[in-house]
Amino acid sequence: MTTETPPTENAGQLPAPLHEFSMRFTSSPRGARLARRLATHRMDAWGYSYGCDANDTVTLIVAELAANAVRHGHVPGRDFSLRLSVTADVVRVEVSDTRGERFPPTNPTPPAPDADSGRGLWLVARLASAWAVAPRPCGPGKTVWADVRFS
Repeated sequence: MTTETPPTENAGQLPAPLHEFSMRFTSSPRGARLARRLATHRMDAWGYSYGCDANDTVTLIVAELAANAVRHGHVPGRDFSLRLSVTADVVRVEVSDTRGERFPPTNPTPPAPDADSGRGLWLVARLASAWAVAPRPCGPGKTVWADVRFS
């Protein structure tokens, strides 16, 4: 199910989107996997074909943010949400969860080469032209957003 939603109130507000997709997912590994797959499919439907830089970059960012929402933002019985919006040259990814007391670091450092985890936000910070964390505007929790600029 897709729904039309108004743009979220956060820094770096973008112009009205040309395309928009939002959906809630169960806060589970299966929900994170489905979010990633639907993001890839939606990007393809909007003209960013499978395998192109834009599709691959957005898919990786969605995968990392959705996995973090499930792993670190999970509240039993609560879903996480994904919102994608496209303007003329920017794709914005927003992932919201309901855990408001755990905000990720705003300046992630590279993990140790032999670390089993800790690369997600570092990758997001490197791939996105801008990203931030903000309190959810409509309820408890937080929204992590990332802009991917393609010109």
